[in-house]
Amino acid sequence: MEQEILTKRISGKRSFKIQTNNNAFKSGMKDGVPIGLGYLAVSFSLGIMAKSAGLTPFQGFLVSLLCNASAGEFAGFSVIAAAGSFLEMAMAILVANARYLLMGCALSQRMEPGLALRHRLIMAFDITDEVFAITIARPGWLNPYYTYGAMVTTMPFWAIGTALGVMAGNMLPANIVSAFSVALYGMFLAVIIPQAKKDKVVAVLIVISFALSYLGTYIPFIKDMSDGTKTIIFTILISAGAAILFPRKPQEES
Repeated sequence: MEQEILTKRISGKRSFKIQTNNNAFKSGMKDGVPIGLGYLAVSFSLGIMAKSAGLTPFQGFLVSLLCNASAGEFAGFSVIAAAGSFLEMAMAILVANARYLLMGCALSQRMEPGLALRHRLIMAFDITDEVFAITIARPGWLNPYYTYGAMVTTMPFWAIGTALGVMAGNMLPANIVSAFSVALYGMFLAVIIPQAKKDKVVAVLIVISFALSYLGTYIPFIKDMSDGTKTIIFTILISAGAAILFPRKPQEES
């Protein structure tokens, strides 16, 4: 009898966990739709650059499917167009995408202890600015299935947009291509504004981030750095300052 009761309890916990994962996956897919639409527009202009570098639509699609990083892909396509070496490409992409190391560290602090390595690796595969933003904004321990849902929605849009851009080539005027990139910034505002409304500290930090990003184009020495390096420096400065001035207690994090 006791064994039967224990079996029912274990089965109930497994059923609840599966249901929770399913809900998290569906939520991730839903939240990923506007991001995916923004990706479709932005990656279109990326595809045009891939076309100038000599890539076919399938090659552009495959590159974007395996590397969801606009700055990294732009750097890679630039090296291809300049007939650079694989080492030069690897170094260029590493510098352009270095900010994702900080995002990965932030996500690791919110993962449940004992989370399987396979989940950590899959989540690390697709750390983008936007997916990171919606993932880190969720309360409690991060459910990897939420990130999976967002990945399933956003990755195809990014890859398809790149392929369409390669097919379009240089047929579209430059001002129209440039306008496509504005869509992603609008989507980004939709991600950060709700958090700013809930927490005044977050709102202030967002304003400081905007100000530093603007000033970074004029500050000597910093203005000559790559965008990825600037992002890393400003992120460390702002997050360190926030941790010192507005520390959060462990119970608040939990």
